[in-house]
Amino acid sequence: MAIRMTKPWMSADEALSRLHGHLGVFQLADADGNVLFIGFAGGRDIYGLKGVVADALASHPEATQVRYELTTSYHTRYRELLMVHVADHGELPMEIPPIRLGKLSPA
Repeated sequence: MAIRMTKPWMSADEALSRLHGHLGVFQLADADGNVLFIGFAGGRDIYGLKGVVADALASHPEATQVRYELTTSYHTRYRELLMVHVADHGELPMEIPPIRLGKLSPA
C-alpha cells in the first residue's frame, strides 16, 4: 500500500451512496483537489464511514470531493495521512485536538 492515499476522488454524493458502516479513513477536498479535512470512522462511530463522512461534509460545505479507504487499522492510517500531509504541505489541513505525530519523509 502506498503511504499517500491514491484512491480516485469522487463526488460527495457518489461517495455517500457507496459508503456503509465500515471502519476506515477518508479525505475531503475542494473542487481543485486541495485536501481540506482528514478523518476516520472507528468502532464507536454510529453508521461508520457513511455517518462520519456525512457529518464532515456538513461541517465543510466547501468540500466537493471525497476519497476513502476501508481499514481496521484506521487510527494508525489516520496518523499516517496526517504525517504525509505535514511532510507535503508543512501544516495540517485542519485543526485537530493535540496529538503527537511522528515525522515521515515520503518519497
